[in-house]
Amino acid sequence: MERLGVGGWWLRTVVTLTLTAVVAGVIAVALRSHWSGPPARAPILVEGQRVVVENQTAREWRGVSVTINAYYRATKPAIEPGGRLELPLANLETWLGHRFDVGREHVSRVEVRATDASGKPVSIDWGETGR
Repeated sequence: MERLGVGGWWLRTVVTLTLTAVVAGVIAVALRSHWSGPPARAPILVEGQRVVVENQTAREWRGVSVTINAYYRATKPAIEPGGRLELPLANLETWLGHRFDVGREHVSRVEVRATDASGKPVSIDWGETGR
């Protein structure tokens, strides 16, 4: 067996430490992705024939207004922190009383406007300005 000189010992140590660091990094990434939980959901979801708005903040939203396709509107006095507002599309109507026709129309834009408990405006858009 050939003996390694000082340079060979140093090279073997560097390679061993590098491989150990790479393996530790891979394990850390795997554990982080496993334990971090599911990815956050979007605050506006279009699911089948309904729109769901979730208050994912720690403050109540007041005077909530949801506008679909810049034409159909629904309001709710408040949504608690972590609360949801589920809107069946067939129940949405314009200020003239025209209802959303789920057989002919699709949701292309959702706008949520409200004020949080501290008085700051809440503005969330889905669709044409960013899903």
